[in-house]
Amino acid sequence: MKESSKSIARRLRDTRYVSRFLVGDGVDIGGKPDPLTLHRHVFPLMNKVRVWDLEDGDAQFMSGVDDCSYDFIYSSHTLEHMNDPFIALENWFRILRPGGYMVISVPDEDLYEQGDFQKSYNRHHKHSFTILKSESWSEKSINVTELIASLGSSAQLILVNLEDTHYRYDIPKFDQTRAPLVESAIDIVIRRRTSEEIVDKGRIKKPQFWPADTEIHFNQYVLDQKAAALKYPEPFGETK
Repeated sequence: MKESSKSIARRLRDTRYVSRFLVGDGVDIGGKPDPLTLHRHVFPLMNKVRVWDLEDGDAQFMSGVDDCSYDFIYSSHTLEHMNDPFIALENWFRILRPGGYMVISVPDEDLYEQGDFQKSYNRHHKHSFTILKSESWSEKSINVTELIASLGSSAQLILVNLEDTHYRYDIPKFDQTRAPLVESAIDIVIRRRTSEEIVDKGRIKKPQFWPADTEIHFNQYVLDQKAAALKYPEPFGETK
C-alpha cells in the first residue's frame, strides 16, 4: 500500500527527520517495493541508501553487514514479517553507528488487524504490535515498549507514536490502508547512544564553548527579563 511514501508528508512536519534522523548513509530494510530514495529530494542531508530486500538475505540477521555500518536504519512495515522481531531489531541495531537513528514503522494491531490476527489483511504477517497493553486479543502480540527495552542501555527512545490521523473509527471493519492518506501504524525512532553516554548513564557530553554569535541569542530571554526588571522595578499589578 506504499506505506513508506504515504508517511513522507507527515515526516516533513517534524524537522528532525530532515536534520537528524535520516542523515548520512543508511539502509532501507524491506524497501524494494517502495524505497525511501524515491523522496531523496526532500532529505538533503541523506547520502547513500542501500535497499536490503529478499535477494540480499534474511533481514532478521543482516548477515555479512558489519557492526556500526550505517548512520541510519529505515524500515517501513517489515518487522512484522520477521520470525523473531526481537532478534531482528537486535541485528538492525547492531549495524547502526553510535549516535545514529533507527526509524521503524509497524502496523498497529487494533487499527490494522482489528481483532482477528488469523484473518489479517496481510497473511504474511507473523506478529502484531501494540504500543502498550496489559492484555491483547492477539496470540502473536508484541508490546513495542518491551521490544525497545530489550535493546538495553544503548537504546535511547526518541519517539513512539500511533499514526491514526486520517483513520476512521466510525466505519465497519475494513483495511483502511487501501485509502491514499490513511495509516494504521506505530512509528518508532531510536537513537544509539555513544559509549561515552552509556558509561555516563545517558548524559550527553556538551561542548565547553558556544558557537560564534549564538550565546547572546540563547540568552536573550534572560536579558529581556533583566531589562524589564530595571524598567519596572515593582511587580506587575502591585499598587502602592
